[in-house]
Amino acid sequence: MPGSVRGCRCSQVHNTGNGYMRKGTANLPLHSGHAPRWLFERMVAMSAEIASWIVVEHGTAEFLRRLSDPVWFQAFGAAIGMDWHSSGVTTTICGALKQGLRERGKELGLVVAGGKGRTSRQTPAELMAAGEWLDLDAAPYVAASRLAAKIDNNALQDGYQLYHHVFLLDRDGHWAIIQQGMHETNGYARRYHWLGDEVRSFVDDPHSAIASQSTGPVWNLVAHESAAARDVTTALAREQPEKIVAQVAKLREMTLPTHHDVKAADIDPRRLQRILLKTYDRQPEDFASLLGMEGVGARTLRALSMLGELVYGAPVSITDPARFAFAHGGKDGYPYPVDRSTYDANIQLLRTAVERARLGQRDQVAALKRLAFWSDDTGSDAGI
Repeated sequence: MPGSVRGCRCSQVHNTGNGYMRKGTANLPLHSGHAPRWLFERMVAMSAEIASWIVVEHGTAEFLRRLSDPVWFQAFGAAIGMDWHSSGVTTTICGALKQGLRERGKELGLVVAGGKGRTSRQTPAELMAAGEWLDLDAAPYVAASRLAAKIDNNALQDGYQLYHHVFLLDRDGHWAIIQQGMHETNGYARRYHWLGDEVRSFVDDPHSAIASQSTGPVWNLVAHESAAARDVTTALAREQPEKIVAQVAKLREMTLPTHHDVKAADIDPRRLQRILLKTYDRQPEDFASLLGMEGVGARTLRALSMLGELVYGAPVSITDPARFAFAHGGKDGYPYPVDRSTYDANIQLLRTAVERARLGQRDQVAALKRLAFWSDDTGSDAGI
């Protein structure tokens, strides 16, 4: 189980004292098109140099912590030339990082696994392969990857279906997850951030704060106030399937509260019974075990938790946990078109600074820090 992963505890989102958020979500409008090749190649180089600089200066754990902050992540994307409010910033940053760190990952002790669509399904294999050169048992991290995806897809039912999943892991066992879901109707994508060092429980308040606007009703089985519902849901999954299906059949004839946006009438008792036969046979000991079982999806959890609320009085929470573009411009020309010569010069500047820092020559790094502090004093957040 993922409980054996170092730092595998689910945290609440909170400020760390320097403006960073531990974990959260962000809602972004879907944009058509993609970064042109000439720009993406520069994004690959720039993201790799920024990542290397942070790792050399602060370590991989700090880089993962920054990526787990949705605001810093958004600024990172804008700084490398992506539109600050586009959903494409997620796939573009992660894709650029994965490609840019492919060659120097072993040197930095950091792997970027997964990606968009079918590439996301390669995450387990990529983690297992990386475990060999990271000198880590990758199995617990594979389990963490799968469970986090199950949580954001099924236990937090907010209308978004995941299509992007990236798992970052370093040789000390620190990890972060960045995944994104697409809404069927509202034209938005929502990004979910995880930071392994702050995770206390996968199923208790993983999204207690967000960096986005509300998007409507949710069915939040991982909210802290849903603890009783999780216990009842798990207990029901251990009951005789015939008994549970009979009770659900009665629910299909009832008028449910308005917050049940998935109606009991939408639940197929025959399919539910097939799933319950598996849960009854395996007797899951807790909600995380139930969530990780094959075939247990959003509708199964919804049916059991609805039954737990309406029959056993265990309610489910319905609360939603949910300037850097001026650095180089944006791919669509906002706030201005990308300046290629400036972009290339800055890539070289960072590359030289990182190389000198590795050799103990810290003059250029110090100069960059002074520039960042000066920018902060003038009201800009240009420091990386």
